[in-house]
Amino acid sequence: MKFMKLGSKPDTFRSDGNNVRYVASELATDIAVTVGDVKFYLHKFPLLSKSACLQKLVASGNEQNCDEVQISDIPGGSVVFEICAKFCYGMTVNLNAYNVFATRCAAEYLGMYETIEKGNLIYKIDIFLNSSIVHSWKDSIIVLQTTKSLSPLSDELKVAGLCVDAIATNACIDVSKVDWSYTYNRKKLPEENGNDPNFNGVKSRPVPKDWWVEDLCELEIDLYKRVIMSIKTKGIQSHEVIGDALKAYSYRRLPGFSKGVIHSRDVGKYRSTVDTIVWLLPAEKGSVSCSFLFKLLKAAIIVDSGEMAREQLVRQIGQQLEEASLNDLLIRAAEREDVMYDVNMVKKIVNKFLMQDRNAEYESEENEVQEIQRSGILTDASKLIVAKLIDAYLAEIATDPNLPLSKFVDLAETVSCISRPTHNGLYRAIDMYLKEHPWISKSERKRICKLMDCKKLSADACMHAVQNERLPLRVVIQVLFVKQLRGAAAASSGTSTPDLPKSLKNPNGGSHGSSRSAPTNPEEDWDSVSATEELKALKPELAALRLRNRGDNRNNVDNAAAISKMKGLMKSKRIFTKIWSSKAAIGENSGSDSSESLGSANPEEAKSTPSRNRRHSVS
Repeated sequence: MKFMKLGSKPDTFRSDGNNVRYVASELATDIAVTVGDVKFYLHKFPLLSKSACLQKLVASGNEQNCDEVQISDIPGGSVVFEICAKFCYGMTVNLNAYNVFATRCAAEYLGMYETIEKGNLIYKIDIFLNSSIVHSWKDSIIVLQTTKSLSPLSDELKVAGLCVDAIATNACIDVSKVDWSYTYNRKKLPEENGNDPNFNGVKSRPVPKDWWVEDLCELEIDLYKRVIMSIKTKGIQSHEVIGDALKAYSYRRLPGFSKGVIHSRDVGKYRSTVDTIVWLLPAEKGSVSCSFLFKLLKAAIIVDSGEMAREQLVRQIGQQLEEASLNDLLIRAAEREDVMYDVNMVKKIVNKFLMQDRNAEYESEENEVQEIQRSGILTDASKLIVAKLIDAYLAEIATDPNLPLSKFVDLAETVSCISRPTHNGLYRAIDMYLKEHPWISKSERKRICKLMDCKKLSADACMHAVQNERLPLRVVIQVLFVKQLRGAAAASSGTSTPDLPKSLKNPNGGSHGSSRSAPTNPEEDWDSVSATEELKALKPELAALRLRNRGDNRNNVDNAAAISKMKGLMKSKRIFTKIWSSKAAIGENSGSDSSESLGSANPEEAKSTPSRNRRHSVS
C-alpha cells in the first residue's frame, strides 16, 4: 500500500484519557475546539493560517468574547480533524488509501485551499490521489470503498469518479502489462505443483483475462455497478469475461446462491444486488451459463424482484435452454401455492426457446437486426435436447399429488411441435402421473394418454404398457396393435427388434459424442440416446413384472388370459376396422408427437368398457 508523509515535526499531541486532546508545548493554548465528544486544546495561529472555516468560527466567537469553537458535522469526525490539525502544526502525518478520502473531505470542510496558504492540505492530497492512488490497483479499490460512507461528497469532489475510471482502465489493460498483485483463487497449475515435467524451478504463469474479477467483489453493489458499466463502455473486455465477473460477484455477495437459494432472514436486502446483476448481464448469448441464469431467476423469485428482471432472465434462459439440466428447471413455487414447482415459469421459458424459430423468419430492413434474428434459428439437435429435458421434467413434477392435469398437459403440448424419435420418456411421465393421481376420471386419463404416440414406444416400453392397468383399455389395444405390426415386419425382414436403433441392438458397437454437438442424423442418434436412458427408469418395473410372472403361475394364467382377450379384440373385425380407419384419418405422419386416435370419442368404445373391468392387474 502506498502512503504520503506530510510534515517533519514530531507528533506532540497528547491525551488525558477523558476525551481531551492537547498539544504538548511551552506556549499556553488559546482555543478549544470541540469535535463530537472530543475537546482539542490548541493554538490559534497554526490553525487560522491554513483554515478559512476556523477563521470565520474564531471571528464570530471573538464577538461573543469566547475562545471555544463547536464543530459537529466535519467528515470523518475527531480522528480526521486531528490529522488536519497536525498538518497545520507541521507534524508528521501519514496518508494512505484508508484515510486519504476522509481527510480530503475534512480539508474541504475546513477550507484548506491554496488561496489561504500555498501548499495547503487539499493541494497535497489531490497530488497524492492523482500521482499515486490511481496507479495502484488495490489502493484505488480501497479508496473507492471508503467513498461509500461519504457518497454525496465523493461525487462533488470527483474522487469516486476518479477511482472508477482508474479501476476500469487497469481492468482493461493488456494482460502482458499486469505487474501488480491481485486476488485469483483457482486450482494450481501443474508447474506450481511441481508436477510439470518441464518445470525448471522458476514459477511463471500467464495472467488470466479475468484476473480482476475477484478484487472487485469487495465493492458494494452501487459502486460495483459503476465500475462494470465503465468497463463495458470501454469495449475492450469480452462479454464472457464480464459474465465471469458477475458470476463471481453473485457467489460472493449472495449467501446460498450456489444452491439456488438465499440464506438470510431478511432476503429483501439482497433485492438490489440481484436486480443490478440482472441489469448488468451482457445481452450476447453464451455470456454466462444457463445454470447461472437459472440460479439468478430462483434468487429473483426469492427476493421478489420486479417483473422486468424476471422477464429478462426468462428471455435469456430461453435463448440457451438446451444447456439446462433437470435440476435447473426445478423452480420452487411460491409458498401460497399448493403445487411444488412453478410449472408456468418453465412453460414461459420453453415458449421463449421456441420463439427463436419464429423470430428467425421475421424479415427486417436493418441488416444488423436481421443477422441477430437469423442466428437464433434452432437446430434439430437443440430441439431434441429440450424435448427430452421437458419429458424428464414432466416425470419429476408428476409425483406432485397437487399438480393439476391441465398444467401437465399444457406443458407437454408446448413441446409437441418437436418431433421426438421415441416417446419412452413421455410415457414414463404419463405413467407416473397416473400412478400418483389414481382418482382422475376416465376422460382425464384419455386426455393425458393422447399426448403419447404408441408407435414411438420401444419394445420394452410396449411390454410395460400392455401390462399397465393404469392405462385406458384403448391405449393397451393400440400398443398391442403396434406390437403385431412390428412382429409381422420383423418376421418378413428376419430381425427380432425392428423398432430399435442400431446402437440399442448392439450396445457395444460404438459410442455417442457430447450432447451439445449436432449429430449427423439427429433423429437416429437421439433415438438411441434417449431410449437408453429412459428405459433405465422402466427396467425396475419390467424386472419386477418378469419376476412376478415367473414366480406366480396363477398370475401367468391371468396375464395370458388378459392378453389373449386383448388379442382377440384386436382380431375382431369391428375393432380392427375402427382403429385402422382412425389411424388412416390422422395419416402416417411419424413427425407427430401425439396420436389422435387415442383420444377419439366413439360410441363403440363405451361397449368395450366391461372388458376393462374384467382385466386383471399385472403391474
